[in-house]
Amino acid sequence: QVQLVESGGGLVQAGGSLRLSCAASGLTFNNYAWFRQTPGKEREFVSAIRKNDGNTYYRDSVKGRFTISRDNAANTYYLQMNKLKPEDTAVYYCAASYGRGWPLFKTYEYAYWGQGTQVTVSS
Repeated sequence: QVQLVESGGGLVQAGGSLRLSCAASGLTFNNYAWFRQTPGKEREFVSAIRKNDGNTYYRDSVKGRFTISRDNAANTYYLQMNKLKPEDTAVYYCAASYGRGWPLFKTYEYAYWGQGTQVTVSS
């Protein structure tokens, strides 16, 4: 059974940092990603990492502030979020894909999803 279990969300002041973790079990994938969603809006891509070579991709608004990384041995990947802004407030989801394309930043390209973790950034 495939599971993606997230942790690390919470409340932080603007300018602060959080690290999200996503532990994958059951299978390994080619690509992992983080998405986020706010009420009434579509889920949006944040960042992706390719398992075999660690290649990464970010949406423009988080470049230079967020870092995605992976621990292949533990089948776990992370999103380090620094210099957080109130507009980063959202439910963050990890996702996994067997797809071999790159980069993959559409929700339909990811077959497996975590349960989501709330990140709230206060001003």
